[in-house]
Amino acid sequence: MPVLRAAAAVALALVLVAGASRAQATDCTRPAAVCERAVDGALPLIADGVPATVLAGADDFPGVLRAARDLRADLSAVAGAEADFSTGAGAAGRTAIIVGTLGHSARVDRIVRERGIDTHHVAGRWEAHLIEVVDAPEPGIDRALLIAGADKRGTVFGIYELSRRLGVSPWTWWADVPVPRREALHVAPGRFVDAPAVHYRGIFINDEDPALGGWMKATYGGPNHRFYERVFQLILRHKGNYLWPAMWGRAFHDDDPRNAELADEMGVVIGTSHHEPMMRAHVEWERHGDGPWDYTRNRDRLQAFWREGIGRMGEHESVVTLGMRGDGDEPMSEDTAIDLLERIVADQRRIIAEVTGRPAEETPQVWALYKEVQDYFDTGMDVPDDVTLLFADDNWGNIRRLPQPDERRGGGYGVYYHFDYVGGPRNYKWINTVQIERTWEQMRLAYAHGVDRLWIVNVGDIKPMEFPISFFLDYAWNPDGLPVEAVTAYPAAWAAEQFGPEHADEIGGILTRYTQYNARRKPELLSPDTYSLVNFGEADRVLADWDALAERTRHIGAALPAEYRDAYYQLVEYPVLASANLNHLYIAVARNRLHAQQGRASANAWADEAERLFARDAELARVYEEDIAGGKWTHMMSQPRIGYTHWQQPDRNALPALAAVTARERGTMGVAVEGDARGWPVPAETAKLPPLDPFGARTRAVEVFNRGVAPFTFTARSNQPWLRVVPAEAEVDDALPLRIEVDWDAVPEGKHVARLHLRGSDRTEVHIAVPVSVPPRGGRIDGFVESDGVVAIEAQHHARAAAPDGLAWEVIPNLGRTLSGVTSVPTTATATAPGAGGAWLEYPVHLHAGGEVEVRMVLSPTLDYQHRGGLRYAVSIGDEAPQTVTMQLDPTPGHPAFQAWQRAVADSVYTGTSRHRVEAGAQTIRLWRVDPGVVFQRVELVRGEPRPSYLGPPESVRR
Repeated sequence: MPVLRAAAAVALALVLVAGASRAQATDCTRPAAVCERAVDGALPLIADGVPATVLAGADDFPGVLRAARDLRADLSAVAGAEADFSTGAGAAGRTAIIVGTLGHSARVDRIVRERGIDTHHVAGRWEAHLIEVVDAPEPGIDRALLIAGADKRGTVFGIYELSRRLGVSPWTWWADVPVPRREALHVAPGRFVDAPAVHYRGIFINDEDPALGGWMKATYGGPNHRFYERVFQLILRHKGNYLWPAMWGRAFHDDDPRNAELADEMGVVIGTSHHEPMMRAHVEWERHGDGPWDYTRNRDRLQAFWREGIGRMGEHESVVTLGMRGDGDEPMSEDTAIDLLERIVADQRRIIAEVTGRPAEETPQVWALYKEVQDYFDTGMDVPDDVTLLFADDNWGNIRRLPQPDERRGGGYGVYYHFDYVGGPRNYKWINTVQIERTWEQMRLAYAHGVDRLWIVNVGDIKPMEFPISFFLDYAWNPDGLPVEAVTAYPAAWAAEQFGPEHADEIGGILTRYTQYNARRKPELLSPDTYSLVNFGEADRVLADWDALAERTRHIGAALPAEYRDAYYQLVEYPVLASANLNHLYIAVARNRLHAQQGRASANAWADEAERLFARDAELARVYEEDIAGGKWTHMMSQPRIGYTHWQQPDRNALPALAAVTARERGTMGVAVEGDARGWPVPAETAKLPPLDPFGARTRAVEVFNRGVAPFTFTARSNQPWLRVVPAEAEVDDALPLRIEVDWDAVPEGKHVARLHLRGSDRTEVHIAVPVSVPPRGGRIDGFVESDGVVAIEAQHHARAAAPDGLAWEVIPNLGRTLSGVTSVPTTATATAPGAGGAWLEYPVHLHAGGEVEVRMVLSPTLDYQHRGGLRYAVSIGDEAPQTVTMQLDPTPGHPAFQAWQRAVADSVYTGTSRHRVEAGAQTIRLWRVDPGVVFQRVELVRGEPRPSYLGPPESVRR
């Protein structure tokens, strides 16, 4: 099998994520690795295109037999020839794959007993399985690959693990990933044992209209068992075991009784969402309830309603959600008392015990500490010890609360996480905006603090969240097995699983980059005002990023074999091209409005461009829904994403308002200068450029534009010999950028203000002041150099990092808006005081002047997950005492830090500030660790008020 570039890193990602699983194709000597070439002692799974027989026991679980038949189908697809499947004892040929559950398959139990198979690390262990080559397992079979599970799902997961090793992606059906054909495949000898670290691992289908809801109705007629069969298989192929079903207007048990039966048969544990207690869907109260959803006024009817839910659950494997929120996932009331919620839960547990005939603690239960319920818990709400406490994020991927690392409870802890959300400050439902690096960083925090009972993630419509779903479920299987290096390698490894190894590195890079760009600001939050048109070339830089990515995406798509076209469009091309197009659209609207404000004739052309881009968005979605996979994914990209004006989605995509101008017939000169949105000339004022210097600002942007239809000519001259404009004269039809050039060797030391004079053939004149600063020559300059009153540094680019024993600094590549994140590890270490003996990062800077400055730390918006008053860090410059800064964010409406939280999640960062007095020349900024969990992205030292932009100034020059 071909080896990936950077194969060691990619193999590390897969080996560690999935417990030494499918990327063992890059290391054929590992136990139970599946490879095209045979190593000593290998067992052929496919020989000369003929696949091995799959054998199971008729006495095994129906879900195991179903998975075994899936393995037979997968093996047949890989070989291009039908594999045999049997539950009997007839002749099977010289080799076979034998699957079964310990204690439930007489066939497997006999092989284990007679061949002396060691099941010590498997038997009795939750969802454990072994994969091992066995000699002479039964008469007529020389050798076999044995897959034995400790329980039903253990066997199922072992089966699907082998499917992934064969090269069959879990997304084969859900994203039309082709199955690679192989003439020969061998499994290496040896023994592989695996089991999950997190007990329940699953997804929540939510906010599913209009996309998934429309698709499931068109494809299956609704949310019936035929639809859910596909969902269950997807979860199990990822070695997940848990589902919160679709719930807006849908009821898993009520819509089709076969849904729950099939889930139990296949091995998927069913729960209900955080606000649907006692195995009843939200809409069931509307269908079958009587009276208000209010326990203080309608207790008896609610109890009867819940009793029916527990009775209907029967013996099906389930996790019962406790508690109660208001109708429609709202708080019950503004003054809900803790004792009322405790009484509700006590009554619910009594119902569980009465209906099941067993003590309540024998039925798995979860209480979701979601939104206001978290506040009740913080103020002392009592939760029975056997109930799993389900902590939640803030709906934006930032975990709200975690237990102390040494806290334990019988029911354990879980996390409810989000890849999709409907609510403030804005819905985000359309496209994947998940940085797996942030998911990893937050869920690592959770796991390190003992959260290992239940991980559930809101995935919206399932599509287009394929990539982060895989990551979340893979990570949940073995969190300790995924260090930061493997996170960085994971996108390429995942790409290899979908598209083969040849282009995996490039595709993995695209996945990393488009999610980073989308996470800067979610598409639904984009507006014409997001990126600056006049400062730092920001809008142009953003579009250049997207254009380069789109070009790479198209180039690789053209190079892939035709059979990958459908999958590539769904998983890579559409997300990139549609996201790039949306950014172009909003910036086109912004240019239209700016040009209209400046009186440019080109405003109308930008309106036309915005309309073209709006139509292209619809066309890209049409291709997804109608052309790809023969129209299989109808409705799936119907989620509105353009034209949001408040938190809730618009009814349909709506092009933002555009401006129009009536252009003059004759050509008329106008001038735009960097840092100023006005069009010049402005009566009685002189235009002024931001300062130039030989370090970070060697040139500035000036554009001559036309306010009319006919062309005009202009001339430009400077009052200083060391400053010139290129071109100095030209004819202008629409607009012409000018290049401001400085002969830095000829400029005297010190500060100067040169002047440019522009004159149009229409007699319009514009004067531009050009501040130029040259520091004393010959002096040594070290570190990041101030320019235009700003020093901007990526946190990763520290000169020194110090930490006492037991602590270290870790770079998380690609995390955040610009480059990476830097945090301290371990995440469970206690707080440390800044100063002597502490942990710090050091950044040398060169400042042109003394005075007061502000240090702005750009941080990931981590919440106060230990409930101690906010996360802290400290800053010092030079020999001054460190200043401690507290990051205070709270998603609770009415909380003093609520507005800061809204800004932080909308911007994807929190900016902390501290003020300092500095001397000119060489200085050193130190960032001090105080609390764990703080993730630094950028350091910005600013003098006065910097020019506004979304992403901040580009990184400063380092000398």
